[in-house]
Amino acid sequence: MHNPGRPSSSRRDALKCLAYGSAGTLFALSGGVLTATDLAAAGDAITRASATDTPLFVQISDTHIGFNKDANPDVNGTLKRTIELVNAMPQRPAFMIHTGDITHLTKPEEFDTAQQLLSGLRVSELHTVPGEHDTTDGTGAEYFKRFGAASQNRGYYSFDHSGVHIVALVNVMNFKAGGLGALGDEQMKWLANDLKARPSSQPVVLFAHMPLWSIYAPWGWGTAESDQILQLVRRFGSVTILNGHIHQVVQKVEGNITLHTARSTAYPQPQAGQAPAPGPLTLPAAELPKMLGVTTLTVTHTKATLADTTLA
Repeated sequence: MHNPGRPSSSRRDALKCLAYGSAGTLFALSGGVLTATDLAAAGDAITRASATDTPLFVQISDTHIGFNKDANPDVNGTLKRTIELVNAMPQRPAFMIHTGDITHLTKPEEFDTAQQLLSGLRVSELHTVPGEHDTTDGTGAEYFKRFGAASQNRGYYSFDHSGVHIVALVNVMNFKAGGLGALGDEQMKWLANDLKARPSSQPVVLFAHMPLWSIYAPWGWGTAESDQILQLVRRFGSVTILNGHIHQVVQKVEGNITLHTARSTAYPQPQAGQAPAPGPLTLPAAELPKMLGVTTLTVTHTKATLADTTLA
């Protein structure tokens, strides 16, 4: 867990070395199948790939702009490094998704800084969902002021790109006992209707902040309606479910459904049950880049690849 007190100057100086690191996860989708590749390796793979291979999107998560404790006193710097990594990809992704906790305390100035930094991304679209740290005001007013247009201020919405149906969901506004996330009845009804008209052959991607599957209930790492959500998507030949919140990569495959949680760009958290509670995990500065990263999904016509990239 994170150590209290002011970050030491030596640690702050050491973290500047993150600007020279690079790593993460690349998601590639082909023929309805996803596989994973280290982002550094994935970059080489994309360079070698045929001209028909198209990076679809990059996922980042849990940037926590405003956090300044010892676990990472320079979250702005690690986000900048992440943006540099994405911008350096041999082929430009069509868009970016951010799976929540853009800010740490929902402050207007934190959102201002986040927007300024994210504007440096060389992608045509940025799609987001809120995390619980983006809604500490109870309503998410600051989040929706900046990122609510795509969803008409509901937070959840869907769109299509390159033949893939992509659904953004919100599970941080209706917490259940034990801290489990929840969509709520209205959003569940909307999701069922949204998917109903989609052919089972169409690849589907769902993304939300908290895991849409049960990872560790004692820490609230899951969503109350996870079984219902998985039932809704089982008929599709290719389903990818992406989340943030737990600041580490955990992956599960159930038939045609691939579930994947992303690293944070800010700080790691302990593995489930390996600490008294979740929270910022302080590591030696040299180890931190290995625990931070991004995720990229690439659509190809011949092969599917799913990859994680760290900032190491």
